[in-house]
Amino acid sequence: MARIEIQTLGELAVLRDGEPVKLPASKRTRALLGYLALTSRPHRRERLCELFWEIPDDPRGALRWSLSKIRPLVNDTTVKRLEADRERAALKGPDLVVDLHEIATELDVVSTPVERLEALAARLADPVLDGCDLHDQPLFQDWLTAERLEGERLRARALQRLGSHPDLLPDKALVVLRAWSELEPFSTDAATHLVNRLQQAGRDIEATTAREEYAARFHKAGIQWSPDTMPAGTSVAPEPPPTTARQFQARQKIQFCTAADNVRIAYATVGEGPPIIKAANWLSHLELDWDAPIWSPLLRELAMDHRVVRYDERGNGLSDWQVRDIGFEEFVADLETVVEATGVEKFALLGISQGAAVSIEYAVRHPERVSKLILFGGYPAGWRIDASEEQLREREAIMTLTASGWGADNPAYRQIFSSTFMPDATAEELNWFNDFQRATTSPENAVRFLSAFGDIDVRDRLAEVQVPTLVIHSLGDQRIPAATGREIAACIPDAEFLGLESDGHLLLGREPASRTFVEAVRAFLAQD
Repeated sequence: MARIEIQTLGELAVLRDGEPVKLPASKRTRALLGYLALTSRPHRRERLCELFWEIPDDPRGALRWSLSKIRPLVNDTTVKRLEADRERAALKGPDLVVDLHEIATELDVVSTPVERLEALAARLADPVLDGCDLHDQPLFQDWLTAERLEGERLRARALQRLGSHPDLLPDKALVVLRAWSELEPFSTDAATHLVNRLQQAGRDIEATTAREEYAARFHKAGIQWSPDTMPAGTSVAPEPPPTTARQFQARQKIQFCTAADNVRIAYATVGEGPPIIKAANWLSHLELDWDAPIWSPLLRELAMDHRVVRYDERGNGLSDWQVRDIGFEEFVADLETVVEATGVEKFALLGISQGAAVSIEYAVRHPERVSKLILFGGYPAGWRIDASEEQLREREAIMTLTASGWGADNPAYRQIFSSTFMPDATAEELNWFNDFQRATTSPENAVRFLSAFGDIDVRDRLAEVQVPTLVIHSLGDQRIPAATGREIAACIPDAEFLGLESDGHLLLGREPASRTFVEAVRAFLAQD
């Protein structure tokens, strides 16, 4: 079995057992290879087409051609590192080495020798995927820009480790610390290390000048700084736990499990600590959720001190889209399948929107597995239950409009969602919502979901819930009235209710209510 190395710093290169392999002439194919290598997780074919090809062309055919060119570069007769089925494609494997990933791992090792740190810092000076820019593909170009910024962050980390290393010669240390400060001009750590190292070297005039320049710069930026807080020569510990959405996304592990009807369900695990499993709800995507103004802040906060498991519903996100059945029983069965796949014995269960009803049903069926139940924006009965003829006609009209307007910039259709899901959203956030719709499911499945939600009915199960429950609801929710949340809390024994000062059925991360939500969840989970 050959060892495959993919070099993404500088010009893209593939090495098989140390020998360079000739790459395809197509820049788009090389860019695709670099993207698959650096992300190392599955992507829907539709998303790859959107990232790399113009819609008027034949993107699916172009994608098939590019994958056919990549396959012999990375696969062996017995090892398939490029996994591509009719719905997804991924490049991964324990024997696949990607330079940027290896460097990130090395920088977490405290005992890395100074010579190796020098080599890593020099390597990181090269831009990520140099020469693979696709200026006609803005989505890919945005990703590449972010990846290059991540490369610069890693270089700053290497310079930080190197500049504070006790074995580095003083003159070299000054060069390194200046490079670090130039790369991160508003880093108080870089400023402190440089000023103190200049003082140690007896270069008092330079130290005073640097101190004054940094003090003025930080004061103007509103940053507090004391150059005496970190003595020069202090060793730098490995990188702290992730705090940004991008860092969490890079560390999450995506896997697949198979439901009883052979539908593949994608689930992801991220973070450390007491487990929380989030029941799937409509409009989710294990990858794109990290860029979402609604889900990203919540996921990031919970993953800081919990092991968070979530999954994409069948017909949605990274799970199989071409499925025979979409309905409430399938929703519950998919949650059961994911729980068994994770091996988690007991966990807190979070249900949002229709995921609340799924969570209620699961908690009644498996009370021994659920430690706490958290429900947000939920409802116990779907729109068909006890509906008037007028209400039924209105819902049917929405489903008809969904079939034609899903993912399109249709003002009439967009108004339906903007006025109910996120009434306070900005134009930019609504544009994101349109793009998110296209990426999460098909128009046909969107209609099937809306229909399935109409048949949900767990009203008779509320009194059977035996686990501690927190019900949270936006007081101004225009899709599911707050009275529905209060009804759920009243019918579940000893349940708590919290009303949020928000109009959204989905919380925007910038809302104060989003912080209130996270704090309430943390406090509830901490209760004995």
